[in-house]
Amino acid sequence: MSPPIRVLLCDDQELVRAGFRLILDLEDDVEVVGEAADGHECLRLTGEHAPHVVLMDVRMPRMDGIEATRRLVAAGSPSRVLILTTFDLDELVYAAMAAGASGFLLKDVPRDQLVGAVRMVARGDAILAPALTRRLVERFVAAPPPSSRTPAALRSLSERELEVFALLARGLSNAEIAADLFLGDATVKTHVARILTKLGLRDRVQAVVLAYESGFLQPGRAHD
Repeated sequence: MSPPIRVLLCDDQELVRAGFRLILDLEDDVEVVGEAADGHECLRLTGEHAPHVVLMDVRMPRMDGIEATRRLVAAGSPSRVLILTTFDLDELVYAAMAAGASGFLLKDVPRDQLVGAVRMVARGDAILAPALTRRLVERFVAAPPPSSRTPAALRSLSERELEVFALLARGLSNAEIAADLFLGDATVKTHVARILTKLGLRDRVQAVVLAYESGFLQPGRAHD
């Protein structure tokens, strides 16, 4: 049997941490290794316990979740960060994605989705709900003016890879991309891995950030 997925809970509200712990402790393959009430404590406990996944609140005293995420990524920590946000989508969530978070969850996420998200992130995937991604992008991304040219950062991609990248950046899963482009799942997986490698991106979340900040995709519409 594989060792359990180690999770660190980081939220300044004790009741929120207790609720997530109650859910995760029911899973045989998940172990909550600690709880932090602010970013400083999160960094310390991450160093002590080396969690696979950090469930990170955005607004906390002393050090917020954005700065804590930024420092973890800059230090080369293998721990993956899942940002916790309210339904209103805190304006700092996009900054957390840019800082290197592997996705975001609503604080009222159903139990099964929380557990599934933890497992996905632990194995190296990213959490991108298309509807939330679009709303997040449209509210908080200051996109460059539209351009008919491919941004310089993406010129290493082939025409097919650009097609996959556009769908990937809109939050589609590999299966959804495969259906849209009439490709096999394995082919899409290969394309995605190659795209991330060529662009030097950690995961799909960073692909979303690059796509919109470069102007490749415009908020409110898909890439032509």
